[in-house]
Amino acid sequence: QNVSSDSPVAYWDSCYAAIAAANQALAYCSGPDSANFTAQKGEALVCRAYAHFMLVTLFAKAYDPATAANFPGVPYVKTVSTHVFDTYDRGTVASVYANIESDLTQGMALIQDKSYGTTPKFHFTLEAAHAFASRFYLFKRDYAKAVAHSTAVFGSSDPASLLRDQTTIYNTLQYNDIKILYNSSFNNANILLQEVSSAYPYNYYNYRYGYGQKLYSMLFYYDNVTGGSYSMSTYGATPQYYNFPKFDQQVVPLLSMEEVLLNRAEANIYLKNYDAAIADLNAWISKNISDYDPAKHNVTPGKITSFYGLPQDAAMVAAVLDCKRISYFQEGLRWFDILRLRIPVVHEGNGFSITLGPDDNRRMLQLSAEVVNEGMQLNPR
Repeated sequence: QNVSSDSPVAYWDSCYAAIAAANQALAYCSGPDSANFTAQKGEALVCRAYAHFMLVTLFAKAYDPATAANFPGVPYVKTVSTHVFDTYDRGTVASVYANIESDLTQGMALIQDKSYGTTPKFHFTLEAAHAFASRFYLFKRDYAKAVAHSTAVFGSSDPASLLRDQTTIYNTLQYNDIKILYNSSFNNANILLQEVSSAYPYNYYNYRYGYGQKLYSMLFYYDNVTGGSYSMSTYGATPQYYNFPKFDQQVVPLLSMEEVLLNRAEANIYLKNYDAAIADLNAWISKNISDYDPAKHNVTPGKITSFYGLPQDAAMVAAVLDCKRISYFQEGLRWFDILRLRIPVVHEGNGFSITLGPDDNRRMLQLSAEVVNEGMQLNPR
């Protein structure tokens, strides 16, 4: 059961179950007393958009405005199914994105946070909807909107005050206390939380999913652009069992402040707003470098370009991606950047090396064989 709950097919099924629930809610919200359920309609629309976005990201080709109309997407389901068996059209990546944007923008206009009572972190609040929009528009390459929605998440707050303070708080806690705080609904860094049925919290530190001495040294011991040392607490009983204490009580953050901040930094680089991007990078650095000293550790375009040995824009994006890689280590968000930016992945073992290139069809998760009976084609292999 645990293996199947973490399989691609199980994720596909669970996303469409969530979409079915959203469609059922939307059908009810469109009934005779629809005026009383505008907030619920808004959340249902954003939930439907989020689930379809996750599906098209994992099970279809990565979005590219030049080619998105040429590749199959995933079925965008907008109605309540009344038949045991239906046929579905995958559409295209472009059509799925258009539907996501429509649901997201309509839903955001209707969301009312007051309807969530005492459990807002487990709902699509307006803040969570903006955070999702920050991710979506970064994928869509609409960088001005990515910046706007990211900024809406922070409001009038100093972004640094909303991040996980690895330097002065997490580093003072014991292993289990770090896990509890990391996933807490009282943690300002958490925007959207989700209960999950997964074996990953019990296995992420083992040989298959953990990381060994080589990767640990590469990421945390080698020089980084700040000139300082990352302050994350890392544990490991043997050289093959290093891990971060992140997963506890079957609750995981789906959206959090570090991603929004670094989304905005990257988008601003593409928009040539370098000062704004540098400010966001330094906000992240202030919470993630041991013995932080702004005079020593803050970055500038020149410092970044010199460290990476790349043109300024490419170097600054590399710095953003490194910050995100450290923040979300063992959480999987790095895969989204790999897909979005067409980054090759190299797998090395004893006597072999395999490169997963940007156009390799294996970068798409495979659909279940049963979808063929519903009129869909499997992904090519």
